[in-house]
Amino acid sequence: MPQHTFFASAPKHMGSLLAEELARLGLQGAVEARGGARFVGEIQDAYRACLWSRVANRILLPLAQFPATGPDELYAGAERIHWEEHLSPESTFAIQLDGVVNGVSHGQFAALRVKDAIADRFTRLLGYRPSVDPESPDLRIHVYVHQDQASVSIDLSGTSLHRRGYRSEGTSAPLKENLAAAILLRAGWPDIAAEGGALLDPMCGSGTLVIEGALIAADIAPGLLRERFGFMGWLQHDAAAWQRLLDEAEIRRSAGLQRLGSLRGYDQDPRAIRIAIEDLARAGLAGLAHFERRELADCRPGRDDDRGLVVVNPPYGERLGSEAELPALHARLGSVLKERFEGWRAALFTGSPDLGKHMGLRAHRIHHLYNGPIECQLLHFRIESSDFVANRPRTLAPTERSDGATMLANRLTKNLKALGKWRRKEQIDCFRAYDADLPEYAVAVDIYEGEPEGDAPQRWVHVQEYAAPTSVDPKRARHRLREALSVIPEVLEVPESRMFFKIRRPQKGTAQYERLAETRRFHAVKEGGFRFLVNFEDYLDTGLFLDHRDIRRMIGELAEGRSFLNLFAYTGTATVYAAKGGATRTTTVDMSRTYLDWARDNLALNDVPMQRQELVQADCLQWLDEAAGRRRFDLIFLDPPSFSTSKRMTDTLDIQRDHVGLIRATTRLLEPGGLLIFSNNLRRFRLYADDLADLEIQDISRETIPRDFARNPRIHQCWRITKPA
Repeated sequence: MPQHTFFASAPKHMGSLLAEELARLGLQGAVEARGGARFVGEIQDAYRACLWSRVANRILLPLAQFPATGPDELYAGAERIHWEEHLSPESTFAIQLDGVVNGVSHGQFAALRVKDAIADRFTRLLGYRPSVDPESPDLRIHVYVHQDQASVSIDLSGTSLHRRGYRSEGTSAPLKENLAAAILLRAGWPDIAAEGGALLDPMCGSGTLVIEGALIAADIAPGLLRERFGFMGWLQHDAAAWQRLLDEAEIRRSAGLQRLGSLRGYDQDPRAIRIAIEDLARAGLAGLAHFERRELADCRPGRDDDRGLVVVNPPYGERLGSEAELPALHARLGSVLKERFEGWRAALFTGSPDLGKHMGLRAHRIHHLYNGPIECQLLHFRIESSDFVANRPRTLAPTERSDGATMLANRLTKNLKALGKWRRKEQIDCFRAYDADLPEYAVAVDIYEGEPEGDAPQRWVHVQEYAAPTSVDPKRARHRLREALSVIPEVLEVPESRMFFKIRRPQKGTAQYERLAETRRFHAVKEGGFRFLVNFEDYLDTGLFLDHRDIRRMIGELAEGRSFLNLFAYTGTATVYAAKGGATRTTTVDMSRTYLDWARDNLALNDVPMQRQELVQADCLQWLDEAAGRRRFDLIFLDPPSFSTSKRMTDTLDIQRDHVGLIRATTRLLEPGGLLIFSNNLRRFRLYADDLADLEIQDISRETIPRDFARNPRIHQCWRITKPA
C-alpha cells in the first residue's frame, strides 16, 4: 500500500496534544506542525485518525504543493492535479480556501479560480464536469495559501470532526466537543478513568465534558456516531479497510462500556439538564452517566469514597455571567472543592485566569487553549490542604510598612477608646470600629464578641475592603490593604485566624445574599441581651446588620401586645427582638430557605417558643398580594433590598421605582392605627411622600443611625409610617 503524509488540523495551542494523540493511535511520524500535526501512513491510517481522534478538526490528504503568487498561478497549479483519479464527473465537490493570495481582495474569488481549474480539466479530458455543492458535497477540497505557496488537499473528514453526532440544541456558549476532549486529556482523565476514578462537572451546561469523558473512559471512538466522512465520496475509498476499523471500534466499545465508572454532571438550569440527558442518549450512553439539576452549593461526590477529577468550565464574563458576580461564584466553587472534594484533582477552564485566584487553591500547572477566538487557560489543581491558600492578601512585617500603617493603627486605637464608654453603658458587643476614616485605607472593620471563653470574651473581626476607584493604582491599593490587614489584628489583639476579609463591591440583584463559601461555620455573638448566629465566611454579610441595631431595639420596645410581621426577614434578628419584646405572634417571610432556617436557629438560641412564630418561605411581593384581605398585623418591619431579581421571584424589585406600591401593599395588612417601620440602604433613595399623603410618615433615619456609624450617615434610611385609625 502506498505511503502518504497526512495533515491533521486542530484549534490553536492544540497541535502538540494532537501529535501525542496520533502517536498513541499508533500512527507513524506524528509531529506538531503549524495549525495541527503531520503523520505518515497508509489510507487506513488516515481512516483511523478520522474515527479515533478526539482533538482534530480535519484529516487532510495533501495532493500537491506549488507556488501561487497570484490567482492565475493558483489556477494553473490546481489544473495540473489529476482530479479524475479522485472525483467522478457525476460527483459534487466544494472548495474551502484558507490564507491570502496576492492580488485577490476576497478569498471567495481565489476559491472560484480553483473550482474553475477543476471544472476546466474535466471538461477538457471528458467533455463534462462535476457540479459544485457547497452544503453537502461528495468531496471537499481544501486549499491553504501561505507565503505564496499553495497546498491542495482532499478533506478526508468532510465536516469538522468535532461534530460527533450526539449534540442537538446547545445551551449558551457550549464547548465544542474536541475542545472538551482536549481539556479532559490535558487534565489526565484517561489515566484517572483507567484507575476507576470518577468524573464530575458541577456546572455541566449541556453536558459536553461529561459525555466526552464517558467516551474516553469507555474507549469509544468519537467518530463512531457519524454517518458520513469526506473519504466516502472519494474514488479511491477503501470500503473494506473502513469496515474493519468500524468492527474493531464496536468491539472496543462493548468491552469499554462494562468498565465505565461514575460520571456526574450538575447544573442549576433545568433546560440544560434536559438537553444533557437527551444528548447522552444520542451518544448511546443513556443511563451510564448521571445528570441532575443541582445548585453549586449542593454539589457533592456521588459517593463519599469517590475520588477522581472535577472538571468545570464556569462562566467568565466573555459570553456568560455578570462581571460583578463572577469572583463570588469562583470563591464558592473553591470553597465547595476544599470542603467536599479533598483528595480529588480539579481542572478549571477559563478565559479570565484572574478569577481562578478567588478559589483559594494554588494551580500547579497551566495549559493555554482557545475557545473560538477567546484565549483561555486550563488551570490544574490538586485538592489537598497543602495547596489551599488564604483568600486574602499576605500580611506585612513591621519593616515593610509605611508611616500610613502607623497612622491607621493610631486611628483604630483612638476609635476604640472613644467608643469604649458608650459601649459599656449601652452594652454594645458587636460594633463598627473603623469605616474608611483614613481615605487611603478604605476598609470597614467590625468587631463581634460572643460568650466569654475563660476570662475574656471571644472576639472576631470582619474586615471589608471597599473596591477602589479605577483612578487608584491597583498595586498601591493592594499594598495599603496588606498594611491594614497586618495592623488590625495587632491593635485588636486577635489572632489572624479570627480575622475575616472580604471585598465590598456594589451589588446587584441578590448578589449580596449569595454564598461565597460553604464552611457552614457559625458563631454565637451578643447584642442587646440576646444571642445571634453569625457566619463570617460563607456570605458577603454576616447575618447581623450592625447598622440596624437601634431599629431592632425600637421594634422590641414597640412589640408588646402586638402582632408582628417581618418582611424580607433575612436571618430573623428583628423577629427575635419582637418575640422577646412581648409580641402576641410573629410572621417571618423570606424567599430563602437558608435564611429561614437561620432565623429559626436564632429564635431557638434565645429560647423563643415556636408555637406563635410563623416562618414562611415565599417571594414577599407575591405573598403580600395573597395575604391582602386575609391577614392583619399591628407592627410590620419592611427592609427590602435596593434591587432584587431571582428565578424564584415572579417579578423584579427596584426599591426607588416600586417603593410606593410596596408600601401601599404592606400597609393594607396593617390594623387601623398600626405601625410600619420602613428601611432601606439605597444611598440616593428619595421617598415619594406626596404619593403617600394619606399615611402619617415620620423620618427617623437620624435617630436610628448608631454612634459607631456616625461617619456614614447614609448607611440606611428609615421611616415610621402609621395607618390612621
